[in-house]
Amino acid sequence: MGRRTTSLSALWAALLLALTGCSGLSIPTDPLGTLEEITGGTLQVGVADNGKWVKLPANGEPQGIEPDLVREFAARHNAEIEWNRGVEHELVLDLKHKELDMVIGGFGKSTPWTKHAAKTRSYVKSTNEHGQTVNHVMLTLMGENRFLLELDQFLLNQRVTP
Repeated sequence: MGRRTTSLSALWAALLLALTGCSGLSIPTDPLGTLEEITGGTLQVGVADNGKWVKLPANGEPQGIEPDLVREFAARHNAEIEWNRGVEHELVLDLKHKELDMVIGGFGKSTPWTKHAAKTRSYVKSTNEHGQTVNHVMLTLMGENRFLLELDQFLLNQRVTP
């Protein structure tokens, strides 16, 4: 019986592999095609003011650690950036409603927004004004796993100095 189970498992695995290969499915996937859409297109980024992480001057583009990272990520995908200024809760709702691709604003890993957004892996640690360690993340659209993985890999290869 153990031999039969092994044969059936192998058969199912081969069938699954064949079906995946025939459909052109790549894993992880972006059901909405975010990575493909931004490549050579436009990256919609929500920005919330947060000190050195994101500075929003009255005139001009966002400045700071995270906008610089986003510019480099966009450049690697030949993407233009459309900056969308706002407060955290409004930007996260825009992200949830698929109006943005990502939101930056010096978010920590323990952000309360994870009901509405996916978060990257922590890409740098800093210490806040209370002496607590903050593991920084960026927020992305839930379910767009290929885009999230690409952003994670990019961020983990950067040298970020808080």
